[in-house]
Amino acid sequence: MELPVSQRSRRIRLSPIRSMTVECARVGGINLAQGVCDTPVPEAVRRAAQQAIEAGENVYSRSEGCDELRAALAEKMRRHNGLDYSPDEVVVTNGATGSLYVAAMGLLDPGDEVVLFEPYYGYHLNTLEALDLGAILVPTRPPDWELDFDELETALTPRTRGIVINTPSNPTGKVFSRAELAALAELAERRDLIVFTDEVYEHFVFDGLDHVSPASLPGLRERTVTMSALSKTFAITGWRLGWIAADARWTQTFAALNDLVYVCAPTPLQQGCARALALLDEDYYRGIGPEYQAKRDQLCRALERAGLTPFVPQGSYFALADLSRLPGETGMERAMHLLRVTGVACVPGEAFSERPEAHALGRFCFGKTPADLDEACRSLAGLD
Repeated sequence: MELPVSQRSRRIRLSPIRSMTVECARVGGINLAQGVCDTPVPEAVRRAAQQAIEAGENVYSRSEGCDELRAALAEKMRRHNGLDYSPDEVVVTNGATGSLYVAAMGLLDPGDEVVLFEPYYGYHLNTLEALDLGAILVPTRPPDWELDFDELETALTPRTRGIVINTPSNPTGKVFSRAELAALAELAERRDLIVFTDEVYEHFVFDGLDHVSPASLPGLRERTVTMSALSKTFAITGWRLGWIAADARWTQTFAALNDLVYVCAPTPLQQGCARALALLDEDYYRGIGPEYQAKRDQLCRALERAGLTPFVPQGSYFALADLSRLPGETGMERAMHLLRVTGVACVPGEAFSERPEAHALGRFCFGKTPADLDEACRSLAGLD
């Protein structure tokens, strides 16, 4: 007797990011697919977590997170984002992916709709589908991933309750400007939408641009769920430490749901990051942008020389490139050809978009050690 899986689970797709990582490992290639950011963890972060473990801070924390980390995150947002949240308005979660799951579960009901900008981050879409929420896919278009506000307005329906803003964006690297965010704020207020923001790449911004937190704009704080993580900033993607900042009327609901789904984020890692946030000076954060802009430029030059024209990102540590000259009908076929010929793994574009043109795209991660990035760029040069 075969027992069926749920209808919900049938809608959830295993990310091609994972499958490309498996294929890359099988052939011993260079993984520019998964955004693991394998650069070194800052010593202050490592030492602080080790000290917390040795001090015996290894039991459950409160569901909303350790007091010390929530206070440190509130101070960080005040300093870096111009956001005025008290520690009681911060909930520590299991990564930014966990933040969206908890926030959407707390504020939305099955059948509600949420806008995603396409190309989207696949985990955003899967989270909505896991909660029986509808996704309204609104395209942004290359080369600058511009958003057509008339098209956005037309896409909304009476069931639309929210909008996800990912800035800087994965996979496009788009950094939403203050003017774009102001237009989105006007729309959100007029249509009474909840704004969910994913800002995990806030310090990975290039070319003199600024990251603007949507909740810092007039009128948006009360309807915005600000989500972020330390995963990228500290290169600790496996620690799963994210957070939600939102109006106090919502945060106890988020804490209760976080307890239900995750219980709590890892306690010693929370304590370690709280101490590291106090130890790292502003030079650390200011250095992230220039360091990764140089990595971006190196990879984009290599892609250009290989005939895979990149869409140069404004932020994040990903670049989309045009794979259309490679053999194949789908992005996966083209990505597999690239892996076979050069040993470099990327993610096929259909992981981020349902539009036909996505099959011509591949996403490359440049959050790599200098040696690995050098090797990947040399390998791309061997593409015929």
